Amino acid sequence: MQKIKIIRQDQYELAATFFPAEHSKRLPVLVCPATGITQKFYHRFCEWLNQQGYAVMVFDFSGIGASLYGPLKQSKASIVQWGQLDIPAAIDQLLQLTHAKQVILVGHSAGGQLIGITPNHDKVAKVVAIAGSTGHIKGLKGRTKLLAPVMFKGIFPLARITLGYGPTQAIGMGENLPKDVARDWAQFCSQPGYVINAIGKTVALDQDYHQEIRIPVTAIWASDDEIATEANVQDLLRLYPNAPTEAIELKPKELGHKAIGHMMMFKQSHQNIWPMIESQLHI
Repeated sequence: MQKIKIIRQDQYELAATFFPAEHSKRLPVLVCPATGITQKFYHRFCEWLNQQGYAVMVFDFSGIGASLYGPLKQSKASIVQWGQLDIPAAIDQLLQLTHAKQVILVGHSAGGQLIGITPNHDKVAKVVAIAGSTGHIKGLKGRTKLLAPVMFKGIFPLARITLGYGPTQAIGMGENLPKDVARDWAQFCSQPGYVINAIGKTVALDQDYHQEIRIPVTAIWASDDEIATEANVQDLLRLYPNAPTEAIELKPKELGHKAIGHMMMFKQSHQNIWPMIESQLHI
């Protein structure tokens, strides 16, 4: 396990962890976190993948965890930046470290939803989107369906003015968020299609690559996930009309779990799911 720095195109540094694999014939795996979740959450999964023969890298998105410098309210990070700057730099860094020509992207939630605005998407051989969906507010279920409108329309706009950041930690939704990450999250989930809502606004028309994506995109979701519901998973996959797409539903009871939800696939307590994820990494 090696702590490394990823240098973005604009010289911003991202904190990352690299798990090397000597003489591996497998494509390296880039693990992209969910919104507000630090890389440490994925370390056990990365270690396990590494033991299966994969070179693996995971990182903190800008404004999150060890990739936050200075006060949170001063961070200029956004979800659009994550797709246009963070992920591309991480792809290039992993290819440099492994001398491979392509990577496999394992993205958790938002980490698997941004390939359509990633300029070097041609360096990705496959996307495996864990709990990958658009998170469209009308497709949510349960407690999250009630909480999301309050957070997106009330808490985030008010906190942007009063605190200068999105206070997600207090409601158990990961690290507090840079204000523009919170803004993007609210805007993207308020309409179908997630990041396509930024096209022509904060993303230029010629930086929309959804139509160009022709690699396999597989979403793995749990039936008890209140965010990545069946409707929202399909809403994500429709964004790639020229790609072979697949949705794989996991049912907790069938796998011996009381719950899987949006977060638990990467927990050590649920490592019987990991071989199912690994089986999707084969090209």
